Amino acid sequence: MQHGGFAVELKIIDPRIREWGLPTYQTTGAAAVDLYACIDAELALEPQAAAVLIPSGLALHMQDMQCAALVLPRSGLGHKKGLVMGNGVGLIDADYTGQVFISAWNRNPADNAPIVIQPGERIAQLMFVPILRPVLEVVEDFSQQTDRGAGGFGSTGSGGAA
Repeated sequence: MQHGGFAVELKIIDPRIREWGLPTYQTTGAAAVDLYACIDAELALEPQAAAVLIPSGLALHMQDMQCAALVLPRSGLGHKKGLVMGNGVGLIDADYTGQVFISAWNRNPADNAPIVIQPGERIAQLMFVPILRPVLEVVEDFSQQTDRGAGGFGSTGSGGAA
């Protein structure tokens, strides 16, 4: 894959990927490529059951330790069907070169129908992001103050009475 000025080596583990289509950006503004469910038979994910690891059929070598990849749900499947990532977001570190797996979870209430995933269905997306690794310095007090300070959850809310 070549995009954004750097190359990522893509290893095809499941040959069906070549039939279904190599990962590609679907539009000129797309931020991620789709991942396929490399399964041999349809898979029913029951609502609220444990997440299932689904092979993507791909492995990556990012070559740049300042890069990582995120496995994210496809927007339409998450919103319309309730198919999300069992771990929220999957993080693929630059030094991991094994197969990428998709942690799939049916977030719908228990009385809903299962989500049925077909072999070759696009069920997630993969986005590459830059990584910052600052030196962590332990201090007694911060060198500068901010207007917000330690204000936590909801501290910048509507400004009305709580």
